[in-house]
Amino acid sequence: MTSFAPTDDGYADLSSHDAFLRGAPHNTFARLRRDDPMSWSEMKGGLGFWSLTRHADILEFNKNFELLSSARGIRMEDQTYEEYLARRTFQETDPPEHSRTRVLVAKAFSKPVVALFDQQIRHICDSILDDVLARGSFDAVKDVSRQLPMRMLGQILGTPDEDLDWLVEKGDQLIANTDPEFTNLVLDQADTEAYRLMPFRSPAGADLYEYAKKLMRDKQAKGDTSGVLHLILQPDAHGNVITEAEFRNFFCLLVAAGNDTTRYSLAASLFALANRPQLMDQLRAGDNNIWETAPDEFIRWASPTMHFRRTATRDFELHGKNVREGDKVIFWFVSANRDDTVFQDPFELDLLRTPNRHVSFGQGGPHVCLGMWLARLEVRILLQELVKRVKKIEQTGTHEFLRSNFIGGIKRLPVRIQTN
Repeated sequence: MTSFAPTDDGYADLSSHDAFLRGAPHNTFARLRRDDPMSWSEMKGGLGFWSLTRHADILEFNKNFELLSSARGIRMEDQTYEEYLARRTFQETDPPEHSRTRVLVAKAFSKPVVALFDQQIRHICDSILDDVLARGSFDAVKDVSRQLPMRMLGQILGTPDEDLDWLVEKGDQLIANTDPEFTNLVLDQADTEAYRLMPFRSPAGADLYEYAKKLMRDKQAKGDTSGVLHLILQPDAHGNVITEAEFRNFFCLLVAAGNDTTRYSLAASLFALANRPQLMDQLRAGDNNIWETAPDEFIRWASPTMHFRRTATRDFELHGKNVREGDKVIFWFVSANRDDTVFQDPFELDLLRTPNRHVSFGQGGPHVCLGMWLARLEVRILLQELVKRVKKIEQTGTHEFLRSNFIGGIKRLPVRIQTN
């Protein structure tokens, strides 16, 4: 049986994407939570950063946007102010500006509206399972966990099905821009200066923006006012409308974050089921209660968004460390979700875990994930349909992780299935 215990030596370089090639370095995070919960790291080719690793601290400081601001970037990399202005989305703003933009699209991602997608998601899951069941052996990431959020992305954006593969490839080039499998311009290995004003410092941002402009022209010509893109273009309560750059960046955010984080949550779920057969039995035998708790446990365990950065707006002290104005502070959500002062036996899955105070969606702060209800629903429905039709999943080869300290996930998972 595959062990879910971490294998790093406890002293991983958190600034290095290579340190995450075997999964998150959880021994390092455990040491930091215990001995150095506000730790300093140097960063090759950039400014160093503070790491916040305890669950309680992240919950507390995620609320305090006046002290730790999102309005100077949310990724570990350094940016000039010009680059920040060119590349920012509403994620990289603080209230009240963040709130004004968020309210335009929040309804489209609310729990009642997302619940209306139930039958569409089940139909997509049936189609995906029909395909892989006929083959028996397949890559669970490419053929299952990538497929569901990709097809739902098309529903939300109102894009033609034939465009979805291209959109997701472009999204991968953005959010997985540290992995040479997904881009020729690896962020820490290539000269990306020519694209420094583009989202994620990638030329894929320009391609997606041109696509978005054409899509909206076509929708407007047809009088089609459905979908989240139409909502984001509407004036706010003060009559303000977003700029072209803000619309481009929002579209890129939807394509990248709207696909990848759910993909890697599903991939982790399938990996867990393949290596803990009792979880399949538990899901199959469980009543409705387990479907209320299991999706959050799989998402906690996956922790696909491993960190967000904040920037100190003034000097302050925490855990005996003096943080200076302008310092970067990294909130390691992936560490908080394995904090054993909060989660008993955190490296295993307890599908009935209650309460489950995971922070995978940035809970507790103004930037809580817009797509959290959709992610939960997609995980729940895929697993419900899976256990109806599949008796057993077996991993048949080595799984591989994304090269990234930002988005964590299994990018390749060969499996074989037995049907009921």
